[in-house]
Amino acid sequence: MNILVIDAQGGGIGKQLVAAIKQNVADAVITAVGTNSTATAAMLKAGADYGATGENAVVVGCRKADIIVGPIGIVIADALFGEITPRMAKAVGQSAAKRILVPISHCENIVVGIAALSISAMVQEVVNVIQSLAGKEQ
Repeated sequence: MNILVIDAQGGGIGKQLVAAIKQNVADAVITAVGTNSTATAAMLKAGADYGATGENAVVVGCRKADIIVGPIGIVIADALFGEITPRMAKAVGQSAAKRILVPISHCENIVVGIAALSISAMVQEVVNVIQSLAGKEQ
């Protein structure tokens, strides 16, 4: 199963996602794509199998992924303090992959109708969904 984890800024959410997925989904091959080198480095340190940086890496990664994971801003052009380009958001939105979006409310984007969970609880939910998609019982 090819999982693409996309993150921006310091890569903190992506780092937690990569670590949790690696620990709980044995057959996951994780490609970490950061919008900047700091985010990519953080996700590689957390155990991603491959890493790349920038707009074109997001576009190419979205074509090859079975599952795309990241903060909800990865589908919103100019989100994450401008690090998500329109081309990146389009690639994520038009990908045939399943998208698992972490509902982070910041950068002028407010997500309503969801429980206020901690980042660690949301990361665990991501793992649960991936395991379900992989056909594994929890």
